[in-house]
Amino acid sequence: MSARHGADLLRPPDSAGRATFLELFFDLAFVVALTRVSQRFVELNGDTGWALVSGLGGTLLLFLALWLIWSHTTWITSRYEPERSVIQAVVVATMFAGLVMAVTLPRATQERALPFVVAYLLVMVVRPLVIALALRGHPRRLVAFRLSAWAALSAPIWLVGALGPERLRLPLWAVAVGVDYLAWFLGWPLPRLGAAAVARWRIAGTHLADRYQQMFLIALGESILVIGVVFSGRDYSGGRAAAFTIAFVTSALLWRIYFHRAGLLLGEALGRAAQPARLGTASERTHLLIVLSVLLASVGYELVIDDPFGAPRPTWLLFVVGGPALFLVARLRLEYEVFGRISRSRLLGLVVLLLVTPALTRWPPMVGLCAVAGTLAVVAVLDALDGRRYAPQAPSPSVGRETPDGRDFEA
Repeated sequence: MSARHGADLLRPPDSAGRATFLELFFDLAFVVALTRVSQRFVELNGDTGWALVSGLGGTLLLFLALWLIWSHTTWITSRYEPERSVIQAVVVATMFAGLVMAVTLPRATQERALPFVVAYLLVMVVRPLVIALALRGHPRRLVAFRLSAWAALSAPIWLVGALGPERLRLPLWAVAVGVDYLAWFLGWPLPRLGAAAVARWRIAGTHLADRYQQMFLIALGESILVIGVVFSGRDYSGGRAAAFTIAFVTSALLWRIYFHRAGLLLGEALGRAAQPARLGTASERTHLLIVLSVLLASVGYELVIDDPFGAPRPTWLLFVVGGPALFLVARLRLEYEVFGRISRSRLLGLVVLLLVTPALTRWPPMVGLCAVAGTLAVVAVLDALDGRRYAPQAPSPSVGRETPDGRDFEA
């Protein structure tokens, strides 16, 4: 009786595959969060040596914690019916916690460490228990118990890092976030229960692809917001106007390159995969890199618009060139996941960016931004030419090809 009641919480096969308005509402908290991540990266301007490494590492750790909250929520709404009141309450509560993390993020490695960690742990530890309680006797409740148990294992490390000496905070948090990601990678194994067979989970592939695409667009939207705010807040000059224009063109090229075939057909690839959850987990890691790359690129836009023809600063290339280069790496990975091959145009673009980077250290930031925009434009043009020359290829996922044996491994 209770197991049957818990089954009502699962997303039925005929459920709408598209993201709900509640999920789009939930994303608003992460618009704020991504803006704060970019802000922290920008504040590293002028830092060198250990200060730069520490600042980059700390900001990356905070981003990884935020991404884990967002991606877990996406999988919850892909596996459970988002129209159920319990799931809606879970999503809204997670949104509030994400907003708390976002507003504390600028000082999360200093005096606001504790509220950031408490909000994170409430989601990671308590949320799975709420879902397990709602599932009652259903076998899938064991997955939620696994998540909560592993989160409880890393919780003391998070808390000691927040309450202890500041010099130990980042090393402890690095260990804690490493435990949280390793747990997901291993399937949250527990004694006697073993690990969850994540590759065999039932998911709504169209929904999962929608959510990844939407998060990419949110990151792009954040970059558009950055270039608009920075340009409107500075004294007008021809150089800044040119940098503003090229930054916008670069964002448009990132959009075009992402959605050309592989990004657009991710949902179809998930539908064709014998084990869509396995492809979904691989794609989740790919989109982590894609979103991070767009954030880094947006920081580069801000730095260039602020001082387009200033003295060369090699550290700026980490954002101006490093962001787009990381995007091409992740986009190559997505191409392989969807089609089982890599694109020559994107590989060529990546090689060009790597080769020109040493020379760009001697030129003003504007030259680096122009080189990036030109390289991405060539990639987009080559994509268009290939599209005219060859017939469109149907998705042939390289991940999750194995034929399932018919057993259901939800727990």
